[in-house]
Amino acid sequence: MLSLRNFWRRHKRKILITSGVLGSGYFLCKLYNAHQQKLADLERELARQRANDELIKAQLQDHFENVQLIADRTTLPHAMQYLRTRIAEELDLSQLTERLQKGKGQPTTLTSSEKLELWDRLKILSFTQMLVSLWAVTMLSLYIKVQVNILGRHLYIDTARGLGSSLLLENVDLVDRDDQQKFLASADFLANNGLLALISNIQAVVTEVLEGKKLTDLFNTTSLHETVMQILNKFMSMGSPHQWIDYLMPEDCGHYKLGPSSSIDDMVLPDSMNFDQLMVEARTVLSSAEFGKIMEISLKVAVDALVDDMEAQSQSTGVSLTLGMPLAKLLSRVLQIVPSLLGEASQNQIIQIIRNVPEVELFFTLLYANNLLD
Repeated sequence: MLSLRNFWRRHKRKILITSGVLGSGYFLCKLYNAHQQKLADLERELARQRANDELIKAQLQDHFENVQLIADRTTLPHAMQYLRTRIAEELDLSQLTERLQKGKGQPTTLTSSEKLELWDRLKILSFTQMLVSLWAVTMLSLYIKVQVNILGRHLYIDTARGLGSSLLLENVDLVDRDDQQKFLASADFLANNGLLALISNIQAVVTEVLEGKKLTDLFNTTSLHETVMQILNKFMSMGSPHQWIDYLMPEDCGHYKLGPSSSIDDMVLPDSMNFDQLMVEARTVLSSAEFGKIMEISLKVAVDALVDDMEAQSQSTGVSLTLGMPLAKLLSRVLQIVPSLLGEASQNQIIQIIRNVPEVELFFTLLYANNLLD
């Protein structure tokens, strides 16, 4: 017993120091192990997150392409069919052409002044019909693309949230199904509400540009292209910088009611973002400088295609538009080209050409990714 006390007195300091070191070592070992466990858990979570993000990225392109198909195969064909019907109703030139044909076969039925008046009306109205059709098809196809890409992006975000992806915009709301359908149905606003004003304003510009043009004046591909672009440029510069948007969508969404036709597809999106917010988002896109550039490019491409088609049409009859033809003869070509401008979406040359313009493809890729609205 005495020896133990002596041993303790002699080695007390060493024993305490050793015990402290061993205790600290044990505590540090436990702390290290806990830290390593946390690191391992974090690495597993990061690996899971990366896997989810890669899955989302892989799905993004497929979903983007599906969204474009919805626009091309469902929404746009329906809206185009209704637009074609409305333009035919509001710009029916059959009675005018029948009177001219009757006067040609029976010269005594029309006086010279009556013939000149009818030809002048045909000149204005045929160009108006062609320009209204060209502008409406171009802008409607772009607007519907804007709509379905906005909705498609919201659906993508909903899917990503369900998978716990980190690639999310937390301030983006989801879309109620009824509001989604109403939003897509608003593609018919142009045919139901904006068409009469569109016709009136384009007709006013056509009258101004073609004033003084005689039926005997020669037109070739260059002069026709210049004339059409002059009309479009004057029309687009009318009023405020973005006044043309009011032909495509209501200025006050709160008082907008759906027309007799509606363009509705079957994408189903969950609750919360309402119709007014979707329309504001669409108007923001249409008002953007980026869309303004795309619109200019698309209209220019559409006019190029129009003139090329009319040249091909004239050559098939043995007369070259490139070499020039009298305005009176050109008017028959103008009347003949309108049905193709308003043709089925899947076979519409204007729509197909615009769709394949690289700048247009890039614009809608960025819109889908929300880069234009950040």
